[in-house]
Amino acid sequence: MSKSLNSITLFSSVQWLFFIFANTIVVPVSIGTAFELPPDQIAMMIRSTLIFTGIASLLQGRIGHRYPLMEGHSGLWWGLMLNIAISASSLGLTLTEVGGGIATGILLAAFVTILLAAFNLVSVIRTIFTPMVTSVYLFLLTFQLIFIFFDGMLGKSPDGTIDIPITLLSFGLVILVILLKMKGNTFVSNFSILIGIVVGWILYAILFPEKITTVEQSGASFTLFPLGEPNLEYGIIFVAFIAGMLNLSNTIASIESASKIYKDQPEAKQYRGSMFLTGFYSLVASGFGLVPYTPFTSSIGFLQSTRIYERKPFYIGGALLTLFGLIPLFGSFLATMPITVGNAVLFVAYMQLFGTSYSSLNGAVFTSNTIFRLAVPVLIGISLMNVDPEIFNSAPILIRPFISNGLVMGMLISIVLEKIVKWERYEEF
Repeated sequence: MSKSLNSITLFSSVQWLFFIFANTIVVPVSIGTAFELPPDQIAMMIRSTLIFTGIASLLQGRIGHRYPLMEGHSGLWWGLMLNIAISASSLGLTLTEVGGGIATGILLAAFVTILLAAFNLVSVIRTIFTPMVTSVYLFLLTFQLIFIFFDGMLGKSPDGTIDIPITLLSFGLVILVILLKMKGNTFVSNFSILIGIVVGWILYAILFPEKITTVEQSGASFTLFPLGEPNLEYGIIFVAFIAGMLNLSNTIASIESASKIYKDQPEAKQYRGSMFLTGFYSLVASGFGLVPYTPFTSSIGFLQSTRIYERKPFYIGGALLTLFGLIPLFGSFLATMPITVGNAVLFVAYMQLFGTSYSSLNGAVFTSNTIFRLAVPVLIGISLMNVDPEIFNSAPILIRPFISNGLVMGMLISIVLEKIVKWERYEEF
C-alpha cells in the first residue's frame, strides 16, 4: 500500500510539473522576442521564470490562499504587454521606453495591491468583482484559453499553412486524452494528462525527429529590468496600472472556484495572503522582465480533470520546476517538449473550466431581460477575441490595448452593468 501511494504521489508530482511548465515556458520567450532581447537575456528570463514560478506556487499553496493552484504569468498582463510592444512604433516610443513604462506601472500596481492587503480592503475588491463579474471572467477566460491552445495545436508551417501530419497528431492526442479520462479506470483517468503528454512526446519524436528542437541555456549574467528601466511614460503607466488592478479578479475567481471544489469557506486572511504575495511577486517580476504573476484560475480545470486534490504532489511539482530552473540541463530537456503536444493536452484540461464557469452561475435562471447581464459582456468579449487588433489602429493609441482585448473589455462592461443596472427589477419579466 505504501509503495502504491508513493507511486501515485510521484506520478501526480510529475503531472503537476508538466502542467506548470507547459503553461509557463511560452510566456518569457514571446515577451523576450516581442521586445527584441538578445538570446542570452531571453535564456535568463526562461531560467528566472522556472525558478520563480515554482517558488511562487509553493508559497501561495502554503501561506497564501493555501489551495493547490498554480501561480503563473497573468494571461491578461501577457496579452497587454505584447499588444503594447507591437504598438511601440505608433506611440513614437522605443521598445525600451515602452518596457520602462510598463515596469513603472507594474511597480505602482504592486504597491497598491500590497496596501489593499495590508489594510484589509479585500471587501472593497469583492464589491467590484461580484459573483456575476467573476462568472463573466471565468467564461471569457475559458474561451480565451481554448482559442490559444486550439491555435497552438495546429502545426503551422513557416508560410502560415497547416502542417497536416502534426495537426492530425494533435487531434489524435485530444481524442486519446478524452477517452482515457472518460473510459479509463480511476488510475488511468486521473493521469490522463500525464499519459497524453508522454505518449504525444514519444510519437512526435518518432514521427517528426527533424522538428525536435534543442535548447541551450547560457550562463547569462543577471540584468535588472531587461525590458527597460522604470520611467515616467504616463500613458503606458496608466494602462499598466489598470491592468494590474483588473488582475486582482484572478485572485477572487481562483479562491472562490477552489473553495467549491474543496467544499470549504475561504477566510479573509486567505484573500489577504494571496493578494499580498501577488503584489510581492509583481515587484520581483518587474525587475526580471517577467509578466506579473497571479493565481491560475485555469488550475481548476486541471484539478477537475485529474481528480487528484492532495496538496503534496503540487508542492513537489513546484519544487521540481524550481530545481529544473537551477540546473540548466534539466530546463533544456523540458524545453524540447513539442509545443503542439502541450497545447493539445491542455486543450482537453481547459475544457473542464467551462464546467466551472457554468457552475459559477449557481443555477441562476435568466429572463429575456436579465440575460443581457451575462450575454452582453461575454458575447462582446468573445467577439473582440476573434477580431484582428489592427482594425483598432484608428482609435486613440492609449485605449487600443483595452478595446482590442476581449477579456478586459468583457470584464469592464460587466463591472459597469453591475453598478448601473438594478437587475432585480427585471427578474420577473
